Amino acid sequence: MLHLVHHPHYVSPAAPGSSFTFDKYGLVMIAIEEMALDHMVHTPEPMPRRWIEAVHDVAYVEEVASCAVPREKVRRIGFPVTERVSRRAFLAPGGTWLAAKLALVHGFAANSAGGSHHAMADSGAGYCVFNDLAIAANRLIAESDAKRVLIVDLDVHQGDGTAALMAGRSDVYTFSIHAQGNFPARKTRSSFDLGLPDHIGDEDYLAALNAHLPNAVGSFLPDLILYQAGVDPHRDDRLGRLDLSDGGLVARDRFVIGEAGSRGIPIASTLGGGYGDDRMAVARRHARSIRTMTEAFAQYAADRKRGLV
Repeated sequence: MLHLVHHPHYVSPAAPGSSFTFDKYGLVMIAIEEMALDHMVHTPEPMPRRWIEAVHDVAYVEEVASCAVPREKVRRIGFPVTERVSRRAFLAPGGTWLAAKLALVHGFAANSAGGSHHAMADSGAGYCVFNDLAIAANRLIAESDAKRVLIVDLDVHQGDGTAALMAGRSDVYTFSIHAQGNFPARKTRSSFDLGLPDHIGDEDYLAALNAHLPNAVGSFLPDLILYQAGVDPHRDDRLGRLDLSDGGLVARDRFVIGEAGSRGIPIASTLGGGYGDDRMAVARRHARSIRTMTEAFAQYAADRKRGLV
């Protein structure tokens, strides 16, 4: 069974003056139902402010909480922070943390939002308000749920905010494979970065992943993986450039799950990027990603039980 974290307030209307919509987070749940995937929905609580303030500047957290984000930060984020946007900004990190807690029990769990990897300490950026990956990793370690967390980011855009917020920590390893020529123009140094050329396609992308992810997992030896499973490397994505096919994304997700499942490492996934005019098509890509990971982890768990891996 898939353990899926979702909150109705992940869905929010587009803020005035913005074309960014939050409806895909509801459409993903429709796509999950279409697939008849056996799942249990877990409802998150908002992340307590003290844990967000452990990663983000206190003044910025207050700006978001009071819906008083300055204009220059609104431009960086890409949409105004209304009351509904503020509410979901606190919910998404709570969802990623809850997915991680469920993964520690069940092996794999998914958050139907999150992956907001561009948010920096004092400002959001790139459609990200708070960095749920960094917030969740910090809390999990602080509360002794994990000692070492590996954040695997395979969104088409580099996880620059996560890299900046977790820089210098020996207990968090940030791994990012992304399109080098894509946003952000100025990259931040992760524990491991690989910027790929545009239009690389399935074969070369998967070869790069195979060449580097096992080394990161094997050398860092995490006891939990947070996976930013953005679907924007897809060839039809409006903001992507890497030209992965449906099959390429499936192979990518199966490979990541294999690195966790074959070693018995719990893994929690977040949505990350996925953009296009046909939002239901984007939602189905996310749902297919979650289904792929669910089925792959179940297979690895069964193989480990039989002593096959």
